[in-house]
Amino acid sequence: MNWINFPDDAFVVNGLAWWEETKPELVRFPDRMQGTVPEAVWTLSQSPSGGRIRFATDATELGIRLHYPSLAHMSNMPRVGQLGVDLWVNGEFWRPVYPNDENPDLEALFFQGLPAERREVCLHLGLYAPVAVQAIGVNQGASLEAPAPFAVPKPVVFYGTSITQGGCATHPGASYQALVGTALNLDFVNLGFSGAGKGETALAEAVAEIDACCYVMDFCQNNGTAENLQEVYAPFLQTIRRNRPATPIVCITTIFSTAEVFGGTTRHADMRTVIRNAVAERKQRGDENITLVEGYDLLGPDERIGLVDGSHPNDLGFSAMARGLEPVLRTVLSL
Repeated sequence: MNWINFPDDAFVVNGLAWWEETKPELVRFPDRMQGTVPEAVWTLSQSPSGGRIRFATDATELGIRLHYPSLAHMSNMPRVGQLGVDLWVNGEFWRPVYPNDENPDLEALFFQGLPAERREVCLHLGLYAPVAVQAIGVNQGASLEAPAPFAVPKPVVFYGTSITQGGCATHPGASYQALVGTALNLDFVNLGFSGAGKGETALAEAVAEIDACCYVMDFCQNNGTAENLQEVYAPFLQTIRRNRPATPIVCITTIFSTAEVFGGTTRHADMRTVIRNAVAERKQRGDENITLVEGYDLLGPDERIGLVDGSHPNDLGFSAMARGLEPVLRTVLSL
C-alpha cells in the first residue's frame, strides 16, 4: 500500500465549515469559538458529524489509518454509526470500518482486488466520536484526482439537536442530511448538537458565518418548553437574516415522538406552534426566502417504527425524513 499522510491536497474535506482553520483536526468549530459557544456544544463539536473526505481514484485497494481518543459508545446507537467511517462509492453505500473495544488505533481495508477503474469515493466520518485520520492508503500506481463537483457550490447548513447530529443512524452515511446530500449531490454542514441544540445567539452567529446555499433549522426539542423556544427562535432567524439577507431558510417543526401519546403533555404541539408563528411573522414582514416544513410530513405517527427510543430516528426514520425533505430542497435550490 501507498500510505498518504492525512491531510493531503489529494483529498478534499467537506462538511467541516472551518476546515482551513482547524486542519488537521477534524472538528466542527475553530479554537476561537471555545468559550463563546456553550461548553456542551464545544465538546460535541469535537466529533466530525457530517464531515466527509472525497476524491476520485482508480485504486484496486483502499485502506485507512485512524486514531480514536476515546472508544466510549452509546446504548441507543450502533457503534458503527457513532465511531465508524463509511465508504460510499459513486453515490452508493459500500461498507464501514470501525474499531473494537480494546484498540484506539485502527488500520483497515475498505476493499482490495477490484478492477482499476475510476470511482468517486466519499468517506463519511463518525457521528458521535472524535477521530484523527492519520493516513489513507491505495495500491502503488493508483491515481488520485479531484472529486466531481456538487450540484451547487455552497453547502446546505443544518442546525439542530441530536436528531440533526445523526442519532441514531446505524452508519454515518445514513443520517438524513447525508441521504439528502447523496440524492441531490449537495454539500452539507452538520451543526447538530445532542441535547444542546438550544438556539443561543452565539450559535446563530456561527451558523450565519457560513456562506451557505440554504440554512435548515431543525431545533426545538432541547429547549424544554415552548416558552423557552419562544425566547430564542425568532431572534435566531433574525440573526441569520441580518447576516444573510437573501439566503433561503427552511424551518422544520419537530417530528413525531411517542411522548406525544402518553404523559398528557402538549409540549411538542406547542413548540410546533412557536415555529409556525415565527415563520409566518417573517413572511408578513416580506421575507420571501423562508419555508416551513412540518415534521409530521417527514416522520409522523404512522412512521413511528422509524424511531429507536421513541424520539430518535433509526435508518427507517432517517430515510423517511430524507425522502420528505428532498423535494423541498430541490424546489428551494431550483435543482
